Amino acid sequence: MIKPTITSDTLILDIEGADKIWSLKSHLEISLKHITGVKVDAAIVNEWYHGVKVPGTSIPHVIAAGTFYRHGKRIFWDIHHPEKAVIILLKDEIYKELVIEVENPDFFVSKLQHALDK
Repeated sequence: MIKPTITSDTLILDIEGADKIWSLKSHLEISLKHITGVKVDAAIVNEWYHGVKVPGTSIPHVIAAGTFYRHGKRIFWDIHHPEKAVIILLKDEIYKELVIEVENPDFFVSKLQHALDK
């Protein structure tokens, strides 16, 4: 799971527990200026193919964690529970999308959208 923190200009994502090992990452920082959209979407996580993992871990319907390439885009995944999935769309970053699991997706999306609207 991801522990998100939103500052005045940055989204900080701390990857917790064993997900650090599965995703080969422990921390991401994204400028709020580079976020073009955010949404809750459990359906995308239920797709069996997330892309080519480089590097990462993928066990369909169990875990997707790490860097994946799909449709020419580099996407970071860290998901166990589809009902907690949030998709963050990016520009001018190494990743084009982040597909992450957070404790309360609706609250997180609302809070992030509020920060983006400022």
